[in-house]
Amino acid sequence: MHVLTEQELHNLAMNIVGKQLEDAGFEFLAVNSELRKNPQFVCIKDKKMRFVVVKAIEYPGDPKDIEFFKSDLNKMKEHALKFDASTFYAGVGLVNAADHNLPVYLDEEYIVDFDGLVEI
Repeated sequence: MHVLTEQELHNLAMNIVGKQLEDAGFEFLAVNSELRKNPQFVCIKDKKMRFVVVKAIEYPGDPKDIEFFKSDLNKMKEHALKFDASTFYAGVGLVNAADHNLPVYLDEEYIVDFDGLVEI
């Protein structure tokens, strides 16, 4: 069994968020899947630019707890303001569906905890 790496978890979270953005009618201007390089998505909708920071959070972490990322998010918000853009956080919780104490494995069921974008 292959345990998903930090980069693979990040890519999975980006796919989940990217699909939601696409379904909501956003146009992608830039996509960055490199770990710790923010933002992951620069997109536009209704002539308004948005920067989206995606974080994959493995159980027992809480994807809604943004305090851990607050300084990174505030830096991104300052950067976004130079482009008249809004900044959003997308925390994606991922957990092994069969046993929450096990990591997420490739080609096995997992549970997603994602409530959408949070404006910063």
